[in-house]
Amino acid sequence: MARDGAGIVLARMLEDLRIVSRGDGEVEARLPVTDALKQPLGLVHGGVFASLADRLTTGERAHAISNQTSFIRPITQGAITALARRRHQGRTTAVWEVDITDDEGRLCALVRVTVAQPG
Repeated sequence: MARDGAGIVLARMLEDLRIVSRGDGEVEARLPVTDALKQPLGLVHGGVFASLADRLTTGERAHAISNQTSFIRPITQGAITALARRRHQGRTTAVWEVDITDDEGRLCALVRVTVAQPG
């Protein structure tokens, strides 16, 4: 976990994250929507989607070198479901795609994360 102020805040925001399943090249998780995750208009902040994807794809020793998030529809209540799938595994990098959905199974964001693999 990051030691700077932003890292500590992010860790607290994601502390309710629950891993639903984990397999080879796939991770699914759920995160209940709380007021702490929302921006002033009552929508889950876009940074939460990006941070959630980063958390699911980097593991203990790897780190993200690219994170591109496309926002499709807002989430305001319920829970966020994130399904991360590894699309490429190279010697030094991996590429993951993460589908972010709401309680109704509607696609709300797509995230592509490139991860530097520990050497």
